[in-house]
Amino acid sequence: MRISELINKNSIIGNLNARDKKGAIDELALSVSQTINTSAKDIANVLMEREQLGSTGIGGGIAIPHGKLDAVDSIVVGFGRSQEGVEYESLDNKPVHIFFLLLTSEKSTGGHLKVLAQISKLLKMDHFKEGLLTADSVDDIYDIIMAQDEDF
Repeated sequence: MRISELINKNSIIGNLNARDKKGAIDELALSVSQTINTSAKDIANVLMEREQLGSTGIGGGIAIPHGKLDAVDSIVVGFGRSQEGVEYESLDNKPVHIFFLLLTSEKSTGGHLKVLAQISKLLKMDHFKEGLLTADSVDDIYDIIMAQDEDF
């Protein structure tokens, strides 16, 4: 399963306004909710519950908030970028600039783990991260994700 099959351009935020974890999750949840017809509040609640187990801010300016939700029938990916950075309680205690949100069904067994691994592998590529950080528009971010996913 490719990220390009799971992300909708309408669930990409080119510049998050939030400055803290809760605000970023709320913004990302709202964006994704509009593409899957699910309550932003429900999405945000699931993501914040997951954060209670440990931060999904993995370091290096990256966070991958994720969770399971009954209302989701397939894997859904969203993206957000913060130019200034978000205080996210990440593992390295540095601000987060790149967010990949991942939602999956409660019944999902392993598909989400493969997608998490794909996202992590992509984000280890410096040119991919740099492209996302310097892209001029949502269209450019989308194109970068699509192009890299094809090479993956």
